[in-house]
Amino acid sequence: MSQNTSDANSGRAFASLKASFDSWEAVASAPTGRIAEVIKCGGLSRIKAVRIKQVLQQIETEQGRITLDFLKSRTMTKAKGFLMSLPGVGHKTASCVLLFSLRKPSLPVDTHVFRVAKRLGLIGSGVSLEKAPGLLQKQIPPSRIYQFHVHMIEHGRQICCARKPRCEACILRGICPSSLSS
Repeated sequence: MSQNTSDANSGRAFASLKASFDSWEAVASAPTGRIAEVIKCGGLSRIKAVRIKQVLQQIETEQGRITLDFLKSRTMTKAKGFLMSLPGVGHKTASCVLLFSLRKPSLPVDTHVFRVAKRLGLIGSGVSLEKAPGLLQKQIPPSRIYQFHVHMIEHGRQICCARKPRCEACILRGICPSSLSS
């Protein structure tokens, strides 16, 4: 729901989805047009409606019911592998589900985390978005992954902005290679 939209819009779309259907099974059996109508405020609703329906139906087919609880007892690798086998689910989405829904220490790396990590020198400037999660995750204790993710996003949105970083307001400016060179 959160792909290519703001947190506020994805939150509204998710709330609308939950309020409009009694269960995930009801969403899975609804026409995609109805799902799209309900989540329209989240953007790309027709594409997301198809994916949501496909994901729910695949989980139900493979697990017998729509739940991800079975992933709690799986290793991180197996849980992430299952999630990434679902239509439209990539590394970042799988990591978000693992971290926020299942409380497993998997680090989602979005544009903010990626940018801030590069500017702070936590990863090299030539590191790809695909390699960044593994490199960053090795540097952070599992118990701190959630905090790290949330704080990096907030810092990237509020201070270390893409176009005009506010280095003068940054508490890390004394140790930030990007700040020292500017």
